Amino acid sequence: MNCTLSYMSLHPVVPSNRIFPISKKNNITTTLMAHSNQRRRPTTTRHPKLPKNLQNPRRTKLPPDFGVNLFLKKPSDEYDPIKADSVEEQEADNDFIWESEELEAISSLFQGRIPQKPGRLYRERPLPLPLPHRLRPLELPTPKKRVYLASSRASICKQAYKNPSFLISLARDIKGLDSHKDVAEVLDKCGRFLRKGSLSFTVRELGHMNLPERALQTFCWVQKQPHLFPDDRLLASTVEVLARHHELKVPFKLENFVSLASKGVLEAMVKGFVKGGNLKLAWKLLMVAKDGGRMLDPSIYAKLILELGKNPDKYMLVMTLLDELGQRDDLNLSQQDCTAIMKVGIRLQKFGVVESLFHWFTHSGRDPTVVMYTTLIHSRLSEKKCREALTVVWNMEASNCLFDLPAYRVVIKLFVALNDISRAIRYFSKLKEAGFCPTYDIYRDMIRIFMASGRLAKCRDVCKEAEMAGFKLDKQTVVELLQIEKESRIGTI
Repeated sequence: MNCTLSYMSLHPVVPSNRIFPISKKNNITTTLMAHSNQRRRPTTTRHPKLPKNLQNPRRTKLPPDFGVNLFLKKPSDEYDPIKADSVEEQEADNDFIWESEELEAISSLFQGRIPQKPGRLYRERPLPLPLPHRLRPLELPTPKKRVYLASSRASICKQAYKNPSFLISLARDIKGLDSHKDVAEVLDKCGRFLRKGSLSFTVRELGHMNLPERALQTFCWVQKQPHLFPDDRLLASTVEVLARHHELKVPFKLENFVSLASKGVLEAMVKGFVKGGNLKLAWKLLMVAKDGGRMLDPSIYAKLILELGKNPDKYMLVMTLLDELGQRDDLNLSQQDCTAIMKVGIRLQKFGVVESLFHWFTHSGRDPTVVMYTTLIHSRLSEKKCREALTVVWNMEASNCLFDLPAYRVVIKLFVALNDISRAIRYFSKLKEAGFCPTYDIYRDMIRIFMASGRLAKCRDVCKEAEMAGFKLDKQTVVELLQIEKESRIGTI
């Protein structure tokens, strides 16, 4: 603004006394006029002119800040013309208009839950897809994949002592040594990686390689290593290998030995004697341990019963062991041990033992396998209880138990004994559909049931199929077949 003295006037003008003093002697007054050196533009609107920062904004309009509820803000009663003009310009720039639903949705963000539109308020979510690992049948075992990472020396030290491939390689290296060399040449290189119990696996592998001397040398080497000895597992494995190969020197006074030896060593000795065929010494050691109050594991009894049951002259010893096993309160047998004892019971015609073992196994919370079912059917069939054996077949079908070849053979034999030709034919066809090749006794049973029913055409078909499979009929079956053919010819005449 440039302030200049514009002119002098003779008209009386009363100015303010505070700014310019007025003299009473003269009527001449001085008037100051302030005007801008810019030209004034005529205004057509009633509102004052906007400042430059609103006329030419430097940046675009920012979106509204949703952190503040602009729509619920109370309107002010005061009228600001500058703000009113800015609002009008913003409304002119923005072409879109907020709808009521959008305003309600934005305002609900600051109030709570968003109101839903009418319709299905509770939707049913679809069920998840079945996972592949849950569809795996329970009977199939999952393969064990052992992954050993050897990224550093520390990981090698931690994992080498329990790595089966590493321990088997030690046994192979020991086997490859010359006869005059000692096992220390192999074991000294990896002694720092071993722990207690590691070499028991290697010693058992040497026993499978028929190298009991090397197993004993390995045990002697471990005795010189303070961080590996004493080791009860290694001692038991060495004793078992030596007993199996008849290299173990048994003391004359077994009572003193039994009182001093540990339970693991005694069980290893009995196992070694049983596997080596020295059943007399295994029986004697077991009786001495029983007299001394040393109760061995029931699996030891099962292994000895299985081997003694193969010899008819040892049936009395088997009965004694069965009675002792039946008196045990801590009976803990595996499925294989139960099946082995059941087979020996059938051989001895002790069918009560078979039934009691099967009853105990099912009530222990475990599911019988196809081998146990087959053994029980064979036991009841040998006892001439065909109807009771038939219930076991229905239990197998109800439990979705997969039949193997011995199961089909026993079931077909059962239906032949029941003279149930329709079920015998059905299971005979199931056997071939499952991919099994019938054995000779299955062909013979089918021929006999067809001969009993007078179906000679089926007999000839089964005989031809058996001959194509490489079997030759026995004389008794051939004679019976020829006799039935003669009777049929005579009957037709």
